[in-house]
Amino acid sequence: MSGSVPFYQKHHRHYDRSYRSKETESRLSHYQTGSRYTAAGTTSASTSASTSRSGGVKPTYLAVDKENQIIGYVVPIFRGSQEFAAGFSDTEERRVRDTAGYMARRDLFTSGLEMERSEQISRREAMRGSAERISLNKRIHEHGEHFKRMNEDSLMHAPDFVIKPRSHTVWEKQSVRLHCTVSGWPDPRVVWYKNNVAIDPLSNAGKYKIESRYSVHSLEINKCDFDDTAQYRVSAMNSKGEQSVFASVVVKSTFHIPVDMIIDRILSEYGINFQTHIVDTFGVSFGREGETMSLGCTVIIYPALHRYQPEVQWYRDDVLLCPSKWNHMCWSGDRATLTFTHLNKEDEGLYTLRVTTKSGYETYSAYVFVRDAEAEVERAPGAPLDVRCLDANKDYIIVSWKQPAVDGGDSISGYFVDRCEVGTTHWIQCNETPVKFARFPVTGLVEGRSYMFRVRAVNANGMSRASRASEPVAAMDPADRARKRGTSAPWTGQIIVTEEEPAEGIVPGRPLELQVTEATKNYVVLSWNPPGEKGLEGVMYYVEKCVSGTDSWQRVNTEIPVRSPRFALFDLAEGKSYSFRVRCCNSAGVGEPSDPTEATTVGDKLDIPSAPSKVVPTRNTDTSVVVSWEASREAKEMVGYYIEGSVVGSGAWEPCNNKPVNATRFICHGLTTGEKYVFRVRAVNAAGLSQFSPESEPVEVKAAIGGGIPHASPAPPFGISVLECVRDSMVLAWKQPSFIGGADITGYFLDYREVVDGVPEKWHEANTRAVSERAYRVSDLRENKKYQFQVRAANMAGVGIPSQPSDTFLCEEWTIAVPGPPHDLQVREVRSDSLVLLWKPPVYQGRDPVNGFYVDIKEAGAPQEAWRGVNTKATESAFIKITDVKEGESYVFRVRAQNYAGVGQVSAVTEPVVALTKPGTKEIVVDVDDNGVVSLNFECGDMTADSKFVWSKNYEEITDPSRLTMETKGNKWEDFLFLGGHSLTDTQIDLKSDVVLLCSSELKRLLVISHDHKFPVIPLKSDLAVELLEKGKVRFWLQADKMTANGKVDYIFNDNAVSQGDKYKMNFDKNTGVIEMIMDCLTPADEGTFTFQLQDGKATNQSSLVLIGDVFKALQKESEFQMKEWVRKQGPHFIEYLSYEVTQECCVILKCKVGNMKKETSALWYKDGHQIKADDSLGFTEGVLKLEIAQISKKDSGVYEVVLKDDRGKDTSTLNLTDQGFKDLMNEVFSFIANSSTPLKITSTDEGVRLYTFVNFYNDLLQVTWHYKDSAIAFSDRVKSGVVGEQLWLQITEPTEKDTGKYAIEFHDGKAGLRRTVELSGQAFDDAFAEFKRLHSHSELTLFLSGRARVAGGLPDVVTIQEGKALNLTCNISGDPLPEVTWLKNDREITSDDHCILSIASGKFASFTITAVNTMDSGKYSILVKNKYGTESGDFTVSVFMPEEAGGKKK
Repeated sequence: MSGSVPFYQKHHRHYDRSYRSKETESRLSHYQTGSRYTAAGTTSASTSASTSRSGGVKPTYLAVDKENQIIGYVVPIFRGSQEFAAGFSDTEERRVRDTAGYMARRDLFTSGLEMERSEQISRREAMRGSAERISLNKRIHEHGEHFKRMNEDSLMHAPDFVIKPRSHTVWEKQSVRLHCTVSGWPDPRVVWYKNNVAIDPLSNAGKYKIESRYSVHSLEINKCDFDDTAQYRVSAMNSKGEQSVFASVVVKSTFHIPVDMIIDRILSEYGINFQTHIVDTFGVSFGREGETMSLGCTVIIYPALHRYQPEVQWYRDDVLLCPSKWNHMCWSGDRATLTFTHLNKEDEGLYTLRVTTKSGYETYSAYVFVRDAEAEVERAPGAPLDVRCLDANKDYIIVSWKQPAVDGGDSISGYFVDRCEVGTTHWIQCNETPVKFARFPVTGLVEGRSYMFRVRAVNANGMSRASRASEPVAAMDPADRARKRGTSAPWTGQIIVTEEEPAEGIVPGRPLELQVTEATKNYVVLSWNPPGEKGLEGVMYYVEKCVSGTDSWQRVNTEIPVRSPRFALFDLAEGKSYSFRVRCCNSAGVGEPSDPTEATTVGDKLDIPSAPSKVVPTRNTDTSVVVSWEASREAKEMVGYYIEGSVVGSGAWEPCNNKPVNATRFICHGLTTGEKYVFRVRAVNAAGLSQFSPESEPVEVKAAIGGGIPHASPAPPFGISVLECVRDSMVLAWKQPSFIGGADITGYFLDYREVVDGVPEKWHEANTRAVSERAYRVSDLRENKKYQFQVRAANMAGVGIPSQPSDTFLCEEWTIAVPGPPHDLQVREVRSDSLVLLWKPPVYQGRDPVNGFYVDIKEAGAPQEAWRGVNTKATESAFIKITDVKEGESYVFRVRAQNYAGVGQVSAVTEPVVALTKPGTKEIVVDVDDNGVVSLNFECGDMTADSKFVWSKNYEEITDPSRLTMETKGNKWEDFLFLGGHSLTDTQIDLKSDVVLLCSSELKRLLVISHDHKFPVIPLKSDLAVELLEKGKVRFWLQADKMTANGKVDYIFNDNAVSQGDKYKMNFDKNTGVIEMIMDCLTPADEGTFTFQLQDGKATNQSSLVLIGDVFKALQKESEFQMKEWVRKQGPHFIEYLSYEVTQECCVILKCKVGNMKKETSALWYKDGHQIKADDSLGFTEGVLKLEIAQISKKDSGVYEVVLKDDRGKDTSTLNLTDQGFKDLMNEVFSFIANSSTPLKITSTDEGVRLYTFVNFYNDLLQVTWHYKDSAIAFSDRVKSGVVGEQLWLQITEPTEKDTGKYAIEFHDGKAGLRRTVELSGQAFDDAFAEFKRLHSHSELTLFLSGRARVAGGLPDVVTIQEGKALNLTCNISGDPLPEVTWLKNDREITSDDHCILSIASGKFASFTITAVNTMDSGKYSILVKNKYGTESGDFTVSVFMPEEAGGKKK
């Protein structure tokens, strides 16, 4: 033990003298002396020593080792004097020293006593100086170590046994004390064990005494006996680790001969056998959580030997129990007791007491039920149970539990996990929201500390009580825990601790074998192995995640690296798929990442089990019922089942068990006698509780003596007969019960009894294990004795009642020559015109082997004389197809066997069978599949999940796997066989069809078909083709008609295989059969032949496509164009390029449709390279850009261009309206003008007849042709054409009869054109000519009035003009004398100025000019001419519009 005081105590004020030992006080005194010496610097050693003595402390002298470690104390040889032992004051000591020196100088021959005293003082001073130097060196060293290790990890250290307990050998009745001294910080917790079982002094008061004082711990064993001979272990544990040492105690008998040896000698010499009887037993017990319960039995062992103790063991559910704080075991010599100090639901189960002696063992069992404690909140769920820690490491601990049976009436919404650090009583909730999965990783733990956990359930009503706390577990890696605990050698207590030498300055390598060990919707747990390379110094880990389909890796633990090679991830999105990887890091840097995991979808991989089914209750006792059920289908990680019962009509369900049971059968106790109950069951696993099973049939609670529940266990068999008899055994056969109960028969039990003088004796069991056959050999019978037999059938509900006793049979050996009776007759494949009878050969063969069988038949109600043979020649098969039946008739059958000696006994008669085909009967179908395999197919509509099908050939089950392959597809079974008659049987349902016959010719036909399918070709829906995709990608594809999941494709280019890579992307959709290969682009090197080779099993096919020459170049050019198009469309672009449209008003609109526009995108218009419009304010949501040309003319001819541009790029669209383009545009305008023309009309003038038509808009470029009698008119002075405004006319001056006929005007639009016609003849000509004459006469009359002032014409009615344009109007005026001209606006006279210019030219032309019109110029204008002969006026209206208004109106 180190002689220094721990440095963390030296500076504590509370470390005072109140609890120091003398040894500690002495050490502290020297330590304080050294401190004062260091501070003063000039204080002498003698002063220091004397000061220490003045404090009343006896001087001590320290013994040190080579490392200056204090190992003990040395008393000088001169310390025997009491005077010097008491000590002196400083003055007295100095005076004595001076006197001694003076006397030595004065007289060299002083007395020997004074010389000795002087020598003693000198030696003492030398010893003190040496001790002070050692203390000073020690203090300096400790101070250096203190400042070097001023961190928490250095302060804390694992337990260490300074003094280990030693082994002892003691006599009986003596006491022994084991003690040890332990250091460590924090203070270790010390536990004593006996044979690895923790010692509890309270469980055996006065036997053990455990003490702990000032790091010294002891175990005292009082009055040792033979049971105290054991290996004892003391374990010390704190947050930094655990250490254990061992010691043994051997107790010797005062007789020197062990009791076991004496008993063994007695047993061997006298042959004594112990008889053990367990009496005064405990029954089925009921308790509640938190209560105390004791189970006890009295054990009587005969003969009773003094000091002999049997081995007494307690089991729960066949698991050996050990003493713990929850249960105590006691053996008082004749009574065994098991006491529960605090009942928990974990204590529920079947308890067994096993008493073992030298002659064997005896057991007794009974069930203990533990109900939930009263809920703190009404209708709150019960507490969870069996809380365990599955995985403990530095970063997290996975806690698991089992769900409670009671949910309070509302489903449990989740669970809360609490933790508590060992040594405290403060519980902390670990999860903020409840978790439904019964496993949860707890994080945020302090490494090295130990924790306990508990779980609470919650539903809509409130929180449950907390579960029982788990066993303590330390938050550290298992490897670290093993290192901290060390390896101990028994009996010596030697501790070996190994530490791995770190490699500094090396970046760690990749973690290995990363995998997802557990995944739920709440968390995912990863585990991996550390890197194999060096560089493990301070190695930690970073975990990264990545959403599947992306390349973005995100670090999960950004703040604190993980220390252990396991990690739990939370906050993952349910339903998403993630990949994970891990990096190592240390002080040298961060290593490369591990290989990523496969994509893991976040969600519960474990499904809630399906509900159990077929719940069958069976009577048991007056207070219990046996409940059986069928297990949940395809359930994973099953925990067990909960059973609930309810009194019929009450509607209240009570749990029958509060701890899940793993079996499918349970005895429900505590029921009320005479009441009727129904039961239901549900399964449980970590994912949750299943739905309840359907309710069982009601059962009345009463003892099962005399029978069971109807329709639960089978009815009794019947028809017991003898198949063979020898001297000491008989073979019995029987018929299957008429009703098998609620489940299939699992076997039979046969009983026999001897009949003596007609009086039957006691029944005996012939077989202890159920037999599945309906025949059994009963052995160990006595020859020439008479016996009776009875049979019971069993199923999952239990064993049924026995059959009626059979006839009395004599046990004597048969010696007859003919065979015995066949047995086990069965009728199969019942049809209206046939059926099949099967049987088993006789057990007794007779003198010779059986060589054939005869079958007899008769109607069920016919007399015995009606028996007739089915076959006249014996059949060697054990089956026969009978066709001599009538539909609807009932028949019975029997069989006889024959050998060379003759025909033997008849078999038992079958039950009546009606020859009738059941509705829905289906037959076995023979088919040959695509692989050439001959298959037998049977579709069963009544198939259940429990159906078991057996294929037979000649009614013998096929067991050779090389000859048979079976598979199930839904309700369809397939079988691959080749020869003979095949049948199908089902143990669960009554098959309506189950036989097919294959003769040689039929088999030959099937083989021909099979051969045709040997080398199949994969059909193709389409051959290999090529198409272009977006971005100019080239897709080669074909579609197969049908391929299986095993199909594969080889891709060939110019006889070379190509594979997946940067250039080629392959895809094979096996569901649709589409096979494709995609290339990003085509280069000249890709010219050649592409081939897809398909293979699916034996089936093959291929398709090729040749791309060479012009075909390849065209495809390559188109691919490049598509690529450019894709690039163009990434910015603003034209969806529809620039085009024109002509409206009904003959306006021309240039338009284009654009896409991928944004606010910053600009659109610029150009004509012949010059910008004509910048439409930056265009609302691009319209998607169309327009430019309107109101009155198109030749000056509008040119090249138009629109440019779209922004920061993403630009696009250009051009429209050529020159030459032919402009001509095509004008032709379309002409077409609109022609279509707007009115029919030709006839009018008369004073000069002749005029033909005219109006159009909506006239263009100077319009070409028209006038026709007369389908010939173009040659114009002259008499026949003229012209245009006035929108009127096109043909004037015929002074018409005559020669001018009559058909006239037409033809509009030319570059196409077929349009022609308008009118007939100028007959009445139309006469009317026109008469009007001409009238007007002509009138015009001559007006010649006399020609001198009158007139406005001859030239003014329009309405003028519409754009603002800013110039307006010029001219009209003819006449009159003699010349008239005065006046212009009016809105009936007010206007005068000529710079804005409005009024002029008269040549006396007959009046002009009206506005230089630049504006909106103020709009109004009604008039010209007034006046002379002495009269006055005349002309009116017109001017309308001025703005350009924007015009555009809006146009739109």
